[in-house]
Amino acid sequence: MPERLQAVFAMKAENVPHVFPAEVLARLRECVEIDPTAVAEDFTDPRLREALARTEVLITGWGCPRLDAAALDAAPRLRAVLHAAGSVKGFTTPEVWRRGIAVSSAAAANALPVAEYTLAMILLAGKGVFVFRDELRARRAFPYGDIVPGIGNYGRRVGIVGASRIGRRLIELLRPYDLRVSLADPYVDEAEAARLGVPLLPLDDLLRTSDTVTVHAPETPGTRHLLGARELALMPTGSVLVNTARGSLVDHDALLGELRTGRLTAVLDVTDPEPLPADSPLFDLPNAFITPHLAGSQGNELARLGGTVAEEAGRLLTGDGLLYAVDHTVLGRAA
Repeated sequence: MPERLQAVFAMKAENVPHVFPAEVLARLRECVEIDPTAVAEDFTDPRLREALARTEVLITGWGCPRLDAAALDAAPRLRAVLHAAGSVKGFTTPEVWRRGIAVSSAAAANALPVAEYTLAMILLAGKGVFVFRDELRARRAFPYGDIVPGIGNYGRRVGIVGASRIGRRLIELLRPYDLRVSLADPYVDEAEAARLGVPLLPLDDLLRTSDTVTVHAPETPGTRHLLGARELALMPTGSVLVNTARGSLVDHDALLGELRTGRLTAVLDVTDPEPLPADSPLFDLPNAFITPHLAGSQGNELARLGGTVAEEAGRLLTGDGLLYAVDHTVLGRAA
């Protein structure tokens, strides 16, 4: 086995034991020499000067400081950044790519719980769970045994906006169910959609023909208010909007207008702004189900992110290619 690589954690120090619990940390330390108590929350911290000077690998996560030229100058031996979270856009800079530093992300691992959350919400919304739970709570009675029209998941039409990692994983998770799934994504062609096993539709057609629309596109200047008043008006009465991507993709003023009429239902794990102000009407609308950005990795799911980084560190040590390398040329249209 080659000599272990020198590494430093760069993230919020409080997150290290959650992302790298004892078992995962032990796996990581088979590949890198790293001190879990010396965490870079600020690359100018003089206590980290010597450690950074010999660092070959940065193990990053939420709260990683920006990797600008000064930070990279402090780590002249740096050859790779292994990110134990999703997007790297918040802390990487053009200087990282100019210096040829390899970057890997655990975005694929973080996509799994988001897709699972979305699957659960699609199925629950299809049964009218959110509406009828509140109705039962308010009335303390329900016509048990009677047929409830207008609900059910047999043949329900699900439209996926964005063939991101999450969108693709969701397509896989939906396959066992008797649902009709379609996709809208300007970067996917008919051949790729066929490989994914779903019909490709223009966004407007997907909105018109879906009982549930779930958003998985990236946040970019071009996707702000991707679903505005015109687009939301295309959705059939009684349909459901699920957003686990970013709040800015939906025009919340337009959405509020639709929700107040009772025409649509929304399941929102992300909002704009985030968090919502305490007086937001979304909290009180019976057809708005809001969760506090829980769909991504939480609790014991964080160890999956650390495990992904430990695997990537092993590949780096043995000279194998990184499995989850980031292609900086497509970051402009990626999450």
